Amino acid sequence: MGLNIQDTFNRYPEHIQRLLLPIRALIFDIADEQNLGDVEETLKWGEPSYLVKSGSTVRMDWKPKFPDQYFIFFNCNTKLVDTFRELHSDVLEFQGNRAIVLNVNSPLPTSVIRQCLELSLNYKTIKHLPLLGA
Repeated sequence: MGLNIQDTFNRYPEHIQRLLLPIRALIFDIADEQNLGDVEETLKWGEPSYLVKSGSTVRMDWKPKFPDQYFIFFNCNTKLVDTFRELHSDVLEFQGNRAIVLNVNSPLPTSVIRQCLELSLNYKTIKHLPLLGA
């Protein structure tokens, strides 16, 4: 984890770090398991951001202005969030066509989030498929 990324995670309250770091780990696990190559981990708009060659950028963040929510952001010019909404509106909450909104007091729906991350990390190769091949 690069210094700026580590500093950014360290600035989050401890209970938020415990929510965001497992999502980060999932991204690296998926990239490794599916041989997606190196994960580029940077800051975009001050938020931890993740990209692999075959995918669309995934960002995550928590803001003091919304203390009970944290977010996983996706490129709003993709079909990702629309697809997630169609697949998982019973489990997930969304913000427009750009983010999954998670509640800090609810357990992470890991299998659902994993599928969303997989679709994003493979986006360039599946974007032509109905429901992104899900």
